[in-house]
Amino acid sequence: MLPGVSTLGVRFFYGIETTAGTKPATFTELHRINSIGGVSASTENIDASALEDLATRYVAGRSEIDGSLAVTVNFTPETKAEWQTLISAYQTAKADGKSVWFETYSDALGGDAFFIVAEPPQIIPQPEMNQNELLTIEMPLTVNDYKGMDSAVVPT
Repeated sequence: MLPGVSTLGVRFFYGIETTAGTKPATFTELHRINSIGGVSASTENIDASALEDLATRYVAGRSEIDGSLAVTVNFTPETKAEWQTLISAYQTAKADGKSVWFETYSDALGGDAFFIVAEPPQIIPQPEMNQNELLTIEMPLTVNDYKGMDSAVVPT
């Protein structure tokens, strides 16, 4: 058994639905990604106690998924153009009743990847800027649906 896997080589993609509600067959890579936030999933507890119970009893309620995902990008003219293309494609897809899927891929995941359906920012936000640092920008994605792990779709 491996003691763990590295995040080296993780890649991040987006795909536009061709059929609403269906995972896209093709994805486009977004480059120079520094970090991808996590998506937590927790289950609400529903109090199922009755008068005869001496301790509180619970049953599982609905799952709660984080509503946002931060993606940090090395900000360059090329990455700016990639995100502008994504934002434009999202606006076109939304007008047509379709969504954008994001795929987080790593060879270490054995042919699977993590998928979310999310909305990119409407415009590119202004990054923080400090002395003697790499210029990065945090792109906030609004998570519409967490799909979890599924078979990877990797561009050739």
